[in-house]
Amino acid sequence: MLEADTIDPMRILLVEDDAMVGSAVRKGLVGAGFAVDWVRDGQAAELSAATAIYDLVVLDLGLPRKDGLSVLIALRAAGNRIPVLVATARDAVQDRIEGLNAGADDYLLKPFDLDELIARVHALLRRAAGTGSPVITVGTISLDPVARRVMQDGHEVELSAREFAILEALMRRSDGVMSRAELEEAVYDWDSSIGSNAVEVHLHKLRRKLGSHAIRNIRGVGYRVDGTRPPS
Repeated sequence: MLEADTIDPMRILLVEDDAMVGSAVRKGLVGAGFAVDWVRDGQAAELSAATAIYDLVVLDLGLPRKDGLSVLIALRAAGNRIPVLVATARDAVQDRIEGLNAGADDYLLKPFDLDELIARVHALLRRAAGTGSPVITVGTISLDPVARRVMQDGHEVELSAREFAILEALMRRSDGVMSRAELEEAVYDWDSSIGSNAVEVHLHKLRRKLGSHAIRNIRGVGYRVDGTRPPS
């Protein structure tokens, strides 16, 4: 079971002004199970970072209104230690040095392969969580966020993308309880339309697949996963 201080991030702020690149990166990250908010200029990035909780930033440097390096410097000056992956076309050695010295955690040059970007994101999240292994285990349930695989008692459990995201959020908070609002915040981005009972519907389906005892409803508080084996 993971401790509270080893919870990996799941919500990403994407800062990219190029519509084609931003759309492709957002689609790739969402497909990898992340909730992604996409902004297209430096001032919007600063406002987003100041008003919402993110666990990682993918940051372009060549941005309108305020350049990405200035955004990064301001983040670090404010004491924000969020992992930042700089993804930029600025390939000069001095640019890379300035970005890393300003507080970037990794630096990826455009054009890049989406699979590499996602792998680097996962690596930064594991580093931030203090663990080299991406697999999360709670009771009889194991979840691999990279392979997108859930195992229970040695058998693979097929989940939809949204079911997987909710289970991952719960397993990363395995020593606590998540409210419906916290689950919505963790697995839905700005552009998602959320039904009033969407989370409950997905939780009901998860219980059918994993067993009714795997996810508990703490009345008036929220939900937690304990991964116990369903009764035979």
